[in-house]
Amino acid sequence: MAGSFKGQGLAKELLESCIADVKAKHKAGVCVLSSKKKKPYLSDAKFFKRFGFEVADTAPNDFELLALSFDGSMPRFVSTAKAFEIGEKDLTIYYGMQCPFLINSVEQVRSYCETNAIPLRLVAIDSLEKAKALPFVPANYAVFQNGKFVTHQLLNENLFKKKLGL
Repeated sequence: MAGSFKGQGLAKELLESCIADVKAKHKAGVCVLSSKKKKPYLSDAKFFKRFGFEVADTAPNDFELLALSFDGSMPRFVSTAKAFEIGEKDLTIYYGMQCPFLINSVEQVRSYCETNAIPLRLVAIDSLEKAKALPFVPANYAVFQNGKFVTHQLLNENLFKKKLGL
């Protein structure tokens, strides 16, 4: 939690509710995407580890899959998610509609690219099959330049220019 909500115990309450719900439904456990280093838009691993979550798998760029297992099983990233490379050389943005700020971010980048004649490929992640086949871990948003992963952070025009060296 951040801003005025920080320190009120809301994250703890939400996680405890999630864990109780999963247990009541007799599921295998709970998992969450985090990272070794603090990253924008990802939960802090230290918070989850205080609740018994363990690192179940890792991926390039310091991404970690944390899990709280109730039956001893541990989730894993699919092998394709660890590639962090694509065949396309054009600037490519993969995006899912999980965040209300995403549409504005994609539109700002699209507009900048159009104005500056930068080839842009936008790939909507709009099905479970597409999400499972992604060449990267953060399944909501990812930017690739020259086939290489750049960021999972939503970009406005200024951050876009900074991250891509434009």
